Amino acid sequence: MVIGADGLARSPWAYGDPLLLQYYDTEWGLPVTDEAGVFERLSLEGFQAGLSWVTILRKRERFREVFKGFDPEAVAGFDDADVDRLLLDAGIIRHRGKIEACVGNARATIAMRAEGGLSDFIWSFQPESTPRPLSVDEVPTTAPESVALSKALKKRGFRFVGPTTMYALMEAIGMVDTHLVGSHRRGASGIWPD
Repeated sequence: MVIGADGLARSPWAYGDPLLLQYYDTEWGLPVTDEAGVFERLSLEGFQAGLSWVTILRKRERFREVFKGFDPEAVAGFDDADVDRLLLDAGIIRHRGKIEACVGNARATIAMRAEGGLSDFIWSFQPESTPRPLSVDEVPTTAPESVALSKALKKRGFRFVGPTTMYALMEAIGMVDTHLVGSHRRGASGIWPD
């Protein structure tokens, strides 16, 4: 736990860049349940694989522009020319596999609407309890639920949805609360008691 200049306790990763601090204080771990919001976070977590989260935050507005607000309908309509165009855009992560996965995941998201939709599906893997980490070393990177979610999404054609990436998604959208005990954000989701 690190006490900021404002006197508030936070996880150490929230420091080092103003974007991280803002993300930690205003967004990370709050419930996201709408299809476009969940699809955006799923996509950005996939693009983040192997990179730092601050890299994604610095490019997020451009991602939102070129991926049409992460509207699954719009992204599902992207073709090879769109992929080639995106590979030339320095404002995003220019990785063909990740770009193609995002387009394919949009199509898979649309296909899931018949069975309740992406958001309900992902939230159905919410665990019965959440970690209560006292230090960064105690924060898990996977859980049985993230492993099961990863397998289930892969069966439905999703890519870049490994167990660690899915656990990061679960943290980001409030399915689990891994704010350190004592953080001023612990319990902010309203889902998990402090």
